[in-house]
Amino acid sequence: MFDRNQQRLRRARKTRAKIAQLKAVRLTVHRSNCHIYAQVVDVSGTKVLAAVSTVDPELRKTVMYGGNVKAAVEVGKRIAEKAKSLGIEAVAFDRGGYKFHGRVKALADAAREAGLKF
Repeated sequence: MFDRNQQRLRRARKTRAKIAQLKAVRLTVHRSNCHIYAQVVDVSGTKVLAAVSTVDPELRKTVMYGGNVKAAVEVGKRIAEKAKSLGIEAVAFDRGGYKFHGRVKALADAAREAGLKF
């Protein structure tokens, strides 16, 4: 009936609706087989304040393959650094409908260790 991506997006809508009620800046995650992406989105949900992904040339120098936990940890550290440089201390974590497991969990844990609160 529905494919996996439609089911994931349905789960993500619930999370985003709750975060919108809280009026919080959100850290959103998207993952593909080969890469992982993280963005800090403002309260209105219309403006991206900071973004990091394994596609970035500066990150490609340190991480050869973007689809593993090591790459997710590096992205988590860098997005936390960028957010803190913008003066953002606390965010709501939007896992994008993915399970909080593996690369998504590694990114979240690395961002927490780097000083981001959620």
